[in-house]
Amino acid sequence: MIWLGEEIWFPPYELANKDGVLALGGDLSSERLVYAYQNGIFPWFNEGEPIVWYSPWQRMVLFPEELKVSKSMKQVLRKADFTITENRAFEEMIFNCKTIDRNDQFGTWITDDMQQAYINLHKQGFAKSIEVWKEDRLVGGLYGIDLGNGVFCGESMFSKASNMSKVAFIHLAKKCNYKLIDCQVYNEHLASLGAREIDRSEFLKWL
Repeated sequence: MIWLGEEIWFPPYELANKDGVLALGGDLSSERLVYAYQNGIFPWFNEGEPIVWYSPWQRMVLFPEELKVSKSMKQVLRKADFTITENRAFEEMIFNCKTIDRNDQFGTWITDDMQQAYINLHKQGFAKSIEVWKEDRLVGGLYGIDLGNGVFCGESMFSKASNMSKVAFIHLAKKCNYKLIDCQVYNEHLASLGAREIDRSEFLKWL
């Protein structure tokens, strides 16, 4: 396994193991993170572990035109007893994604260092959040990286009320004019919304 130092670089994709692990170490500087996402690489690790960088052989993505909205979700959307905002409460969003009990819900483990790193990216215009509110209470949403090329790299989502993370995801797919939403690795929750796996080589062409 290749360990990264201070220099911002990554080994060739072909060196990733069967689990998609490409390298270890390095840091979570804004420069390294942006470079990573631009090249189809993302960090995913637990507290107390070295930073693990992934480049999966199969990439879970959503093409917005393939979005699937169930009859029950259409009813939720028609009821519209919520408000959707963009980039209104990024720090509150990432805090909720970090602390919510997952129960198999989609999301990555967010360490303190990761939390601060993505807040820094948000301040620089690279990280974006979609928030869902009921009255003045944040009840769901998501955040990720906007590469500025029509690709949104989703990082994590949460829901404190039924279906609110789906509401945020549907808004992202329908209203934000992305050509591709990166969901990283297979997840049944997002597969039900139309996301599917494509080969890494195809994903890199979209990037």
